[in-house]
Amino acid sequence: MGAESGVRRRVKGLSEGEFRQRFGTEAQCRAALFSLRWGKGWACPGCGHAGYAELKGRAVYQCNRCKRQVGLTAGTVFHWTKLPLTVWFLAIYHLTQSKGGMSSVELARRLGTRQPTAWLIKHKLMAAMAAREAEKPKLAGRVEMDDAYLGGQRAGGKRGRGAAGKTPFVAAVETTAERKPRRLRLTVVKGFRKKEIATLAKRDLAAGSNVVTDGLSCWTAVSEAGCDHFPMVTGSGPNAAKWVPFTWVNTALGNIKTALAGTYHHVSAKHAQRYLTSFAWRFNRRYQLDTLTERLAYACARTAPHPYRVIIAG
Repeated sequence: MGAESGVRRRVKGLSEGEFRQRFGTEAQCRAALFSLRWGKGWACPGCGHAGYAELKGRAVYQCNRCKRQVGLTAGTVFHWTKLPLTVWFLAIYHLTQSKGGMSSVELARRLGTRQPTAWLIKHKLMAAMAAREAEKPKLAGRVEMDDAYLGGQRAGGKRGRGAAGKTPFVAAVETTAERKPRRLRLTVVKGFRKKEIATLAKRDLAAGSNVVTDGLSCWTAVSEAGCDHFPMVTGSGPNAAKWVPFTWVNTALGNIKTALAGTYHHVSAKHAQRYLTSFAWRFNRRYQLDTLTERLAYACARTAPHPYRVIIAG
């Protein structure tokens, strides 16, 4: 059934045996990346000619007309990598098949690399996830929104100044008419002020959306994006987070809290958006587990290089 029914079945993920059959060798990974980049046929970026010759053993393709050379990984997330593509594809596999994400320490163990190397690989892959999410249309229809803090959802705790040391972010879930979750968006904000929410709403919400929130005053700013606002006064205390109109946004927040607590000791504020977006990327493709490896590889092939200096800046 389609997404409108809200009852789509989860698909079984890709087993490690199946993964190794398809991407277990460097030749297989190169062929997969070539197909992802030039599935409709290779074309010279200089003159557009379709004829090329592969330089033996180098994964470099030379145009038969103008002699321009193009590397297989050039202009992608894999740009200038010294690692075999088998390592990258294995990292893609583990990050996409792990429900709550994976620490760089555990990823390094599985890849057979040093932890700093695994950390950089992971963040480059998360950057590709973020690039794909940024291309998606705005949330529309019925949208549940709530305020939260990285490191623990507010559930009867303090807001604003009482949340010192934590990273504030907004969770928004687009639901079907039957109130089943369709898409999730997680956005770090400077604070829960009307100006911040207005900016977020204009960027992430389609005009005419029906936005359901609690009674926090900053949410009235969604009207500046042409949305209809339906505030619900939930009161305080842990039971407020369980109120029916916020079922899915609070389920998502609970899952994020569980995943982060079970995987990471600490998430740096400057990298918080990348971690949150990677969670949303997996959530939004929860019915496509068997194709997630190819989907992320495709995103990597279409995403510009992210050198270390860009990654470390957050």
